[in-house]
Amino acid sequence: MQGDTHGMIDMIDICKTYMMGETEVRALDHIHVSIREHEFVAVLGPSGSGKSTFMNIVGCLDIADEGQYFLDGEDVSRLNQRKLATLRNQKIGFVFQQFNLLQKLSALENVELPLIYQGLSQSKRREQAEEALERVGLHDRMKHRPTELSGGQQQRVAIARALASRPSLILADEPTGNLDSKSGRDIMAMLHELNEMGNTIVLITHDSKIADEAQRKLHIYDGRVTDTPPGEALA
Repeated sequence: MQGDTHGMIDMIDICKTYMMGETEVRALDHIHVSIREHEFVAVLGPSGSGKSTFMNIVGCLDIADEGQYFLDGEDVSRLNQRKLATLRNQKIGFVFQQFNLLQKLSALENVELPLIYQGLSQSKRREQAEEALERVGLHDRMKHRPTELSGGQQQRVAIARALASRPSLILADEPTGNLDSKSGRDIMAMLHELNEMGNTIVLITHDSKIADEAQRKLHIYDGRVTDTPPGEALA
């Protein structure tokens, strides 16, 4: 798997264990996952299945206890916190269910935020943020604050913020979870468009209809990842 030059994500024998009181919970149990560049993959599983832990490790927000994780050929397991943060900023755009926008900032200022950490000049930040808002169809709303936007528009601002740093990987955690069905369809259409333009998309969801839209589905259950739903594997 290490030799796969097209691997955007290569997880080899990854384990992650937590203590819940006196009980040891194995959130990820010796998983092997490979996702190629430009793929659109849905990771499907019920609450408590290990989805959040999987997302945190893929997103370099947490590191595994065992195993190796290669992101775009780089061995993440060996990086310290500062290098992990740099890798996150350069390679990954995050889209969350809760939007995570700062209410006091305009759409444009929210989208500019990750670029500050990259040390870009103010004019370059502005240019990339405006370009990202243009891509999600919100150029005319860039001075609006989140409270002046609908839920669907807020999620589009969040997608623009993810795009502004020009990442190769978009990690979307239940991106339609707080939206009505029409806004949800719009957001999924946008993710498809980004995928067609070259982004690798990893979508975390518990909704099988949403997962059906991906090119490939991975099922996560009790810390194990398979290509088939748990019930079908026994059939």
